[in-house]
Amino acid sequence: MSAPELIELRDLGPARRTRLERANALRISPGPARSPARAPAPGRGHRFQPAAPATHTWCDLCGDFIWGVVRKGLQCAHCKFTCHYRCRALVCLDCCGPRDLGWEPALERDTNVDELVQWETPDLSQAETEQKIKEYNGQINSNLFMSLNKDGSYTGFIKVQLKLVRPVSVPASRKPPSLQDARRGPARSAAVKRRTSFFLPKDAIKHLHVLSRTRAREVIEALLRKFSVVDDPRKFALFERAERHGQVYLRKLSDDEQPLRLRLLAGPSEKALSFVLKENDSGEVNWDAFSMPELHNFLRILQREEEEHLRQIQHKYSRCRQKLQEALHACPLG
Repeated sequence: MSAPELIELRDLGPARRTRLERANALRISPGPARSPARAPAPGRGHRFQPAAPATHTWCDLCGDFIWGVVRKGLQCAHCKFTCHYRCRALVCLDCCGPRDLGWEPALERDTNVDELVQWETPDLSQAETEQKIKEYNGQINSNLFMSLNKDGSYTGFIKVQLKLVRPVSVPASRKPPSLQDARRGPARSAAVKRRTSFFLPKDAIKHLHVLSRTRAREVIEALLRKFSVVDDPRKFALFERAERHGQVYLRKLSDDEQPLRLRLLAGPSEKALSFVLKENDSGEVNWDAFSMPELHNFLRILQREEEEHLRQIQHKYSRCRQKLQEALHACPLG
């Protein structure tokens, strides 16, 4: 298991760089740049097949959302690399084979499902919060304490285990834009940015220093920024894991839930509560998270796919009708 790393999330503003308040930071340097004269070799070992109809996710190659009803994209049966049909020929990452991430049987609950939830967390008063923090700090065996602030908020640490089956994408190079890129303008140069994909190590663990008001979505975005991951944050989801009565339960956190508050209420026990980052492959789509241009584009794609599907069905029945008519004409009368 890799060594835990501490990431500072107390200030999530883009203008200021975050800093670590504990040692044990890890520097990740980019790999050697490929020669532009040599075309990358296609990825080996993949066995792509049509993705399941309930698959709503983002392409592991280009990063765009995979939209459709009939043609849902392709997914490798071994490593779960998922991409558009149009991106299949551009995949350069070799298949790593089935990844054993040590999954245990778990009952998974999705907060997107419209049903009566039973995991409502109580609102604590200032005195109750202070008492909870004292009890929490008295139970831990490390220096990862929680601290109460003057404004009533508090800071502390959460541990996130990264259990990602599919690869993540980072910028292929960090070279400055060329003269041709500058002439194309910002929109064009951004559209041609190249990406490279890799699989994260098994059982990577990160400790994050967060505020009590830090939301689950901000935790995901901070983890992606740490590794320069350019995938859409909506491709991922933060889950809470709990062990009760010999059964493991997983629940996907909503974007606005506060992980440190859940940590304080559950106490420091990892069996009572732990956090896991996984792919957001629940099959449910949060349409409110998309912009109006994106939704209009999805409607156009849906219309084109429907028209193409109708043409294929009509052609199939036309061929069948033609064969039946030929058989009727070939049969002698009487």
